[in-house]
Amino acid sequence: MAAASAAVVGSLRVPHLPSTRRRSAPPLLISSSASSTNWGRNSPGHQSRLNSAPDIVPRRNIVASMLSSLIFSKLGSPDVTLAEPSVCFREYIDTFDGYTFLYPQNWIQVRGAGADIFFRDPFVLDENLSVELSSPSSSRYKSVEDLGPPQLAAEKVLKQYLTEFMSTRLGVRRESNILSALSRVADDGRVYYQVEVNIKSYASNNELAVMPQDRMQRLEWDRRYLSVLGVENNRLYELRLQSPENVFSEEEKDLRKVMDSFRVINAVD
Repeated sequence: MAAASAAVVGSLRVPHLPSTRRRSAPPLLISSSASSTNWGRNSPGHQSRLNSAPDIVPRRNIVASMLSSLIFSKLGSPDVTLAEPSVCFREYIDTFDGYTFLYPQNWIQVRGAGADIFFRDPFVLDENLSVELSSPSSSRYKSVEDLGPPQLAAEKVLKQYLTEFMSTRLGVRRESNILSALSRVADDGRVYYQVEVNIKSYASNNELAVMPQDRMQRLEWDRRYLSVLGVENNRLYELRLQSPENVFSEEEKDLRKVMDSFRVINAVD
């Protein structure tokens, strides 16, 4: 168990340099809300399925437009309300490494971020997701339960986060706690661990001040970190989600949908 614990911490470490390996099977981006589709390339090594515009406007679309005009003409009435628009998701499939998940379609991919894949919200820059996976040559996982019970796995995840956030600045202090650690069996029959932690960072703007009252620490950031752990292809996979606590309650439903969508699959050589 000690050897497995040591392997886990090492396997989750984010590399500082982007990967330059060649993929024999490119990841696939699929719009989960598309009804009629065609194929096109968004960027090198990726494919996307996009909505195609019909050449002829169907009669039902004309009727729908008329009804929409009628509805919007009634918006001045206090009895008429509009539901919030639902967030559309796209599916990311990496057949080379063996995993898939949904992500909000307006999130953008950031290359060279160090993770195997990295997306972020273009408006809330501290909100992002990434996938980390252990080296195939140094890990021989059979199940996520090789990490021990969920609580023990959560402690390892939190320790890895704190290691990555270690700072050499004077006067920096971190507070952290595990919010939840759960085990679930997904529709693919595999066991996944879901971990939630909160980390706060405090710092002083004047740590070298003589008087203690001039070295007061203030909150720098307060974030929620969500992780989903799974095992396939003898490798440990971790989907990571990060969100500022002050927007988490608004984004929670969408972030949990991303968490629940994460699956590990058989890798294609």
